Amino acid sequence: MQPAGPPRLQEGDTHAVAPDQRQKGEIFRGLHRGDPFVMPNPWDEGSARELEALGFKALATTSFGFALTLGRRDADVTRDEVAEHVRTLASGTTLPLSADLHNGYGARPEDAAAAIASAAEAGAVGGSIEDWDPAGHIYDLEHAAERVRAAAETARGLGFPFVLTARAENHTRHHPYVEDTIARLRAYEEAGADVLYAPGLGTVEEIRAVCEAVSKPVSVLALPHLTIDAIVEAGAQRISTGPSLADVAYGAMAAAARAMLDGGDLSLLTPQVGLRQWRHVRRSSAG
Repeated sequence: MQPAGPPRLQEGDTHAVAPDQRQKGEIFRGLHRGDPFVMPNPWDEGSARELEALGFKALATTSFGFALTLGRRDADVTRDEVAEHVRTLASGTTLPLSADLHNGYGARPEDAAAAIASAAEAGAVGGSIEDWDPAGHIYDLEHAAERVRAAAETARGLGFPFVLTARAENHTRHHPYVEDTIARLRAYEEAGADVLYAPGLGTVEEIRAVCEAVSKPVSVLALPHLTIDAIVEAGAQRISTGPSLADVAYGAMAAAARAMLDGGDLSLLTPQVGLRQWRHVRRSSAG
């Protein structure tokens, strides 16, 4: 049975008191000890509030989705911009929020540590550091583990529970070797990561191999050809949607716009179920 989540906004609410950061951190850590859960990735405050209203228990940012809102590529967003984005989402919902922090916005261990501190100061109670450098390579294992170790030391010193996720990017970077991925995740576990994540695992067999090889909770990226039940049965504790929801939203917008432009078709402008409910969720700006 999952731990109780934070208070949910209901249709017609005018005000909800958000848990403080310590409470959110305790809730988030507790989720990793309870039943497996889905943690979707909103790209702005509106999508975050919609996902909260639908009943999810925790959220994570998506660097790709956020970059889309700025009209940029994923790697062209700065740490300060991400911190402000985290602040907006963390204050916009009552749910625990984990931050997608890329490689920490720098190759040094100090950069990874600084990214964790920045996200925590902005209101996050979790964050992920990956081992892919935007310059075009995966860090060697020793260096990658040292970066996780520096991030873990910073997370432990924050004074409230903060869940550090270490990401092995092999399977999203044309290096789909499970043995190497497992070796990396084991090293990151030893370096102090709380959650281990290898986005892009494409089969139940790969997911099971990773989950059986480590002792920390494993996060898995949702892929359309898999099911939640299959991912959970393979041993995953957490399922992330990554940039997929943003892709779906922008894709639907583009399809509707293209239908108008090419053939005058307005039929795709029908709102989807759930959106009108969100429009009635209000929070007092006066607190």
